[in-house]
Amino acid sequence: MAGKDKTPGRFNNSAFQTIFALERYLCLRQKLKKQMSGQFRLISVINLAYMFAKYPILFSFLFYSVLLYGQGQKQKPDLIGARVSYGLQFPALDLAQRFGSNFAAGVGFDWQSGRKNWIIGLESQFHFGESVKEDPLQGLRTAEGNIVGNDRELADIQLRRRGIYVGALAGKWLPFGKNAQSGLRVTFGAGLLQHKIRIQKDVFRAVPQVSEEYAKGYDRLSNGLALHQFIGYQYMSKDRRMNINVGFEFFQAFTQGRRSFQYDLRRPDDQPRLDGLIGARATWILPFFLDKADQILY
Repeated sequence: MAGKDKTPGRFNNSAFQTIFALERYLCLRQKLKKQMSGQFRLISVINLAYMFAKYPILFSFLFYSVLLYGQGQKQKPDLIGARVSYGLQFPALDLAQRFGSNFAAGVGFDWQSGRKNWIIGLESQFHFGESVKEDPLQGLRTAEGNIVGNDRELADIQLRRRGIYVGALAGKWLPFGKNAQSGLRVTFGAGLLQHKIRIQKDVFRAVPQVSEEYAKGYDRLSNGLALHQFIGYQYMSKDRRMNINVGFEFFQAFTQGRRSFQYDLRRPDDQPRLDGLIGARATWILPFFLDKADQILY
């Protein structure tokens, strides 16, 4: 009987240790899961060290599994966003002497990193407005300010502002709150800014002096390197149906007149300029989330 070693007390002690270890494992697993959801009471460093020393393999496996789970919950996916924007802009510096306020319609594309919150993208804007302060057609007007057509009747000639911006951008978004895809968006860009005076002709009366052949001699076409900054709030809903950003943008452009001759000035328009724009813009975003390497969700 002694050789068989079937002592009831030893068997019960071994079973008790197994049950105790299982209970500690389940308890620790439950606590770590609560930690990932924000409802967990902090486990003391001494208790963690004790558990690791007593059950190293079990504890390492459990900790690594929960760590991967937490990373999967917290890491934001990368996304590619197609953007459509509309805004109001006010000229500054030299540009304010030529034009008044204008509207800006734009399109662009972004890549946003889910891990580092970086933004890299391309954008373009079309600028248009009706407020033109500089009148290159002053020499063609009568004392009353009118322009006479070929048929000796008054022609309806209007001056409009037209412009474009094309450039690249880089920046970051700084998430805050419970929604990791929403937060402060800050970008810096550089590109080409161009503007000119558009001579809108009378469709019923011909005015040879501003025909297509001669209009370039009055339009003040200017372009050059531009710097662009944007700061605003970006909101992307958790169900991915409402994705917008609103904010303020700023331009500083080092432009120059590009026409070899302007009829009203009787000289080339090649003077260097420092143009500025200050505006407010709202943007709608169509996001394509790169949740997996081989899957795109939108």
